[in-house]
Amino acid sequence: MPNLLHLDSSADLSTSRSRAITAAFADAWRALGDDHTVTRRDLHVDQLPHLSDSALHWPPRLRQAGDAPDPAHEALQQTLIAELVAADVLLIGAPLYNYSVPSTLKAWIDNIHLPAVTAPFDGDDQQPLAGRPAVIVTSRGGVYDEGTDTEGWDHATPVLDIILGRTLGMRVEVIATNLTLSDRLPMPDGSRERAEREFAEATQAAADAARRLG
Repeated sequence: MPNLLHLDSSADLSTSRSRAITAAFADAWRALGDDHTVTRRDLHVDQLPHLSDSALHWPPRLRQAGDAPDPAHEALQQTLIAELVAADVLLIGAPLYNYSVPSTLKAWIDNIHLPAVTAPFDGDDQQPLAGRPAVIVTSRGGVYDEGTDTEGWDHATPVLDIILGRTLGMRVEVIATNLTLSDRLPMPDGSRERAEREFAEATQAAADAARRLG
């Protein structure tokens, strides 16, 4: 049965555009049939702990003598990794917070990125997620287009591409919507219209991606 791992990290539980777009993907995925399952983890509502011990950066066989991380945290880490490895498709809602990812999403990344387990270290068989799709839905308050004053200020999607794409070997797709703060901040004429258009296009793109990847 095709399984989708659906992660959300926005702190806005009511009007979040990243949540609305990931929901469109998940709804389209479920509509493909009862065999298309969804595992959902809300990283804001049920926040994960940041790494409680540097030893958790490593699997047991690569740890230093005397390392003794909290067994409960280690068990949670293994659960998160198993959840990810069981997914045929990964869907992440990743709004841009202060030009980076929400800390709740960073906690998840630190828990699942484990050398010799999910990322290569000393062997060729250490990328169990290689080739699987990872769909990143990002919502950004402003515009980070080429040629703008804020070009290159998005430090969220590049990090996710490095972690998921380059180290875990996944096929990363990005669905973006911009100008989500156009109703709050002074912006050039037409910004609100562009924001609504991009949101509609991103929502449709998410549903289309679910049908294509499912």
